[in-house]
Parts: sequence; structure tokens; C-alpha cells
Amino acid sequence: MAVTMQTAERRLGRRLLLPTTVLLVLMVGYPIVWALRLSLYSDSITGATRFLGLDNYTRALWGADAERFWSAAWNTALFTVTAGGLELVIGVAMALVMHHLGAFRGPVRAMILVPWAIPTAVAAVLWQWMLTPNGIVNDLLGRQILWTGETTAARAAIVLVDVWKTAPFVGLLVLAGLQLIPKELYESAKMDGAGALRRFTSVTLPLVAPAILVAMLFRILDLMRLYDTPAILTNGANGTTTLSLFTYQEAIDQVRFGYGSALSTLTFMLVFGVALLVIRGCGVKVFETGEGRR
Repeated sequence: MAVTMQTAERRLGRRLLLPTTVLLVLMVGYPIVWALRLSLYSDSITGATRFLGLDNYTRALWGADAERFWSAAWNTALFTVTAGGLELVIGVAMALVMHHLGAFRGPVRAMILVPWAIPTAVAAVLWQWMLTPNGIVNDLLGRQILWTGETTAARAAIVLVDVWKTAPFVGLLVLAGLQLIPKELYESAKMDGAGALRRFTSVTLPLVAPAILVAMLFRILDLMRLYDTPAILTNGANGTTTLSLFTYQEAIDQVRFGYGSALSTLTFMLVFGVALLVIRGCGVKVFETGEGRR
């Protein structure tokens, strides 16, 4: 009887998921297939097309644009590692502070989340004004820094803007994990003689690890698609072109839809591959359930 009920529940679940699945296939699957097809052709604004096979891909990977493509890939990886790492450290620190604020947790959390609530384009324009040679940042530092005029400073500016905006999001996710930890565990560890550092490494960190891993996964995938911040701050100048920005420049600015589709496909494959690696590496801890632990 129990088996029959479980089978009926599974069938009901599949039927309920069917409309969403069909919608996802139409909205996600069709554009991917269309982009794959378009990437095999040379097209122009006149509508003339010519089949090229894999020429668009070879041009990007080891052809005429290989240097630009791999430079954009390196910049994307650099921003992902540096900004993602800083957001993780600062976000965890924010979560720990908010977790121990008690009655003031709500107002402080609302203030901290203001940067995250601001649209990315608006935040980038705001920081663009602040980072001008005569802007408030240089006034506070007492130095004349051309934040978008040289490679190191331009990259640092992009990382700064992204960390300022998104670290609160990481902090919110980690805070949710901290609030699920039973207080009895801390009391037991304290009775056993564990100090603050030992309680953090033995109780807090292991139990909040799933929330940290989820935040890390979100930020890695988002940073690998980074476009708006470098587009507004530098427009890709001085070594700040990312894969998404490079794709936009080729597809829209240069009106090379076929080549741009190939670049978008390569970017999609890279992001998808990294997502699989991250999920394979930490997905068991993040997505496991009480019945399905492996």
C-alpha cells in the first residue's frame, strides 16, 4: 500500500512539473539551440549567410582572435578569484557580526543590504563618479589615482565595486546558515573547555559550510558572466575585458552575429563546466538530504 502511494505521488509530481519543464525548454533550450546553429554561419545585417562550420570557434580559440579571447578569459578568471574570495571573507565576517548583534540585527542587516539592493548599472555609474581623478575616493586617500587609466588600478576598481555591492548578499546567505545552528552545541563545546576559536572551527564552520558553499557557487557563476561593471567603468579598456564584454563587442558593436554566437557558446560551455566541477566537488554537502547522504 505504501509503495502504491509513493508511486502515485511520484506520478503527480511529474505531472505538476511538466508545465514548468516545457516552459524551461522553450525559454532556455530554444535560444541555446538557435545560438549553436547561428555560430556555424557567417551572417551580416543584410541577411546573407554562409556556412562556416567550426571556423568561428577556431578563430577564437587559436586563430586571429585567440590572444583577445584568452586575455578576456584570463581577466574573467582573475575577477572571479579575487572578487569572489574577498566577497566570501567579508560576507562571512558580516554574517558573524550580524549574528551576534541581538536586538540590533534587523536595522543593521537592512543597512548592510542597501548596496546589494542597488541595481548593478546604477552602482557602477555611482562608483564611476566617485573614482574620477577629482572624486571623493582620491580626496579620502589624498592621492591622485587614475582608477580607469591603467591596468592594475582599473582591475582593482572593478573588484572594489563588485565586492562593495555583492558581499552583503554572501553575508545574508551565511547568516541564514548561522541561525540554524542550535545554541546547545555551543554550550556543550564551552562546557568541554573549547575556546572561542575552537568553537568557531569545530562547531560554526562545519555547520555553516553548506551555506558558504552555496554562496560560493552563486558568486563563481555570476562573476564568470561579469559584464555590466567593466562595461560601464572602463568599457573593457586597460586589461578589463571579460568574456561577456568581449562577446557583446563582437556581436553587437561589430555586428558579427555568427562569431558573437560562437563566443557566447564558448562562454556558456565554460560556465557550465565550472558549475559541474563545483557541484561535483561540494554538491554532496550542499544538496544532500537526510535520506540520501552518500
